[in-house]
Amino acid sequence: MPSLLRFGEDDFLRCRFALSPLWETHEAVRTLKRPDRQGYHAPWLRRIRAAAAGLDLAPLWLLMPRRGHSPDWLGRPPIGPAATFEEEIAAVRASDPEAAREDTARSLACTPGAPESARARAWLADPARMVRELADRLEEAWRVLVEPDWLRLRALLDADVAFHSRRLAEVGLGRLLPELDPRLSWNGRTLTLALHTEHARDLDGQGLVLMPSVFSWPDVVTGFEPPWQPTLVYPARALAGLWTDPGTRTPETLVRLLGRNRATVLTALTGPATTSALAHRLGLAPSSVSAHLTTLRDAGLLTARRYGHQVLYERTPLGLALASGG
Repeated sequence: MPSLLRFGEDDFLRCRFALSPLWETHEAVRTLKRPDRQGYHAPWLRRIRAAAAGLDLAPLWLLMPRRGHSPDWLGRPPIGPAATFEEEIAAVRASDPEAAREDTARSLACTPGAPESARARAWLADPARMVRELADRLEEAWRVLVEPDWLRLRALLDADVAFHSRRLAEVGLGRLLPELDPRLSWNGRTLTLALHTEHARDLDGQGLVLMPSVFSWPDVVTGFEPPWQPTLVYPARALAGLWTDPGTRTPETLVRLLGRNRATVLTALTGPATTSALAHRLGLAPSSVSAHLTTLRDAGLLTARRYGHQVLYERTPLGLALASGG
């Protein structure tokens, strides 16, 4: 059955992009239990396996049925265009216990035997304690699974937003929405997603948040009910190169032309990225990367533009030709 998102007149003016470290943490935990999600993330899984074994993720997995409802209060839409994890987990901890209890009971019902388990009975009897326990588990998962790589993940997500923002300017919302994923279609008023479960929602003037995700791949997610912000979560672009060491792909001819570090910076800039993200990914000092970026920009190989509080660097056609050997 399809999932339907129905637009009104005001909704076209209120569509926007957002990122969520909380969502990525929630979906990273889910990925550990979903073999169908692990293909692109095999290098990450090998690296974090030992650390992940020290986490107690069973409470979170209990609320992640393969088919059915996951609690919106725990895996919620983003609270802003680029909120920090600390801001988002604080919002989770502030969840209304009774609303969380109702949402959790709905999720438990999707797993045979789950509502009768000792853990579920304890949660439903004391929802305030449940909120604290699950928020603690999610924060531990962030520290171990996602935070060490957040700069790398953030760079890829920022690149996706930059790309699709340009496409929005070029072709408009109606053409952009079906481009986000092949399972999406648009008839001028309704965005339809082919899914196994039926869901329909009128946006009612709230607009739609478009959120790229690393760990949600290959799924597209729309099933947020009121009062939650209508949100479409789609797989970010360029996942195939996410965990690849960019330094191993630097052409030697480019090294002889620009020098090792400057050539590595140019080659690594496969999409828009910040100085700090590149420095983290390449293992170089931010001051060194900043100097290389400035030189490359002054030489006409990069452009720089501001996105919120960050400056994103991107290769020009000349820079792309040099980096690819063209």
